[in-house]
Amino acid sequence: MPVKEEAITIKPLRQKVIQVRITGVAPFMQLRFSEKAKATMMATQQAGSQAKSKKVREPRNYDADYEGAMYRGPKKQYGFPASAIRNACISACKLVGFHMTKAKLALFVDADFLDAADGTPLIELKGTPEKTIMPARNANGSTDLRVRPMWREWSATIKVRFDEDQFSVSDVVNLLIRVGAQVGIGEGRPDSKSSNGLGYGLFEVKFAGDA
Repeated sequence: MPVKEEAITIKPLRQKVIQVRITGVAPFMQLRFSEKAKATMMATQQAGSQAKSKKVREPRNYDADYEGAMYRGPKKQYGFPASAIRNACISACKLVGFHMTKAKLALFVDADFLDAADGTPLIELKGTPEKTIMPARNANGSTDLRVRPMWREWSATIKVRFDEDQFSVSDVVNLLIRVGAQVGIGEGRPDSKSSNGLGYGLFEVKFAGDA
């Protein structure tokens, strides 16, 4: 009896990884949800209705807020979430008419290490931060002071993994160029969901090649 041939409709996955070096052309600022803030929130929730009656306002430690706002690797390296680049690339697809839903399944950014505190996948951030204190509007309308690290000069090397049936190398590089010029990463970026941004987090693509 002859063997029936099966038609192949799903092609094998073809993935490629390229390495891209980026250099900031505007300051990079970040603000992570600190471990101290998490602990305070957990304590308040665990206290329940007793929380308000026992609430004591402690003096604010701006240095601790500054340190808590940074992502750090296992060797205290500075870093930023790998998801920041991936999310920015997906957002930039709006500018070029590429389906964002397809980009979510076809483009990824590999991490250099994990955050020492909570395991967030990070890309190593080269540069020296400085402490900034700026007024900011809270969700309830009140004004607060935000303590955040800012890198005036910074760079990073990112590894982008993508589906070759959806993107070419040139596509990915051009998308990253748009991210660096129009979308940005971090606090105060042009593509911020809560404001028009401060023009922070912009960069140039300096090198791209096989990883």
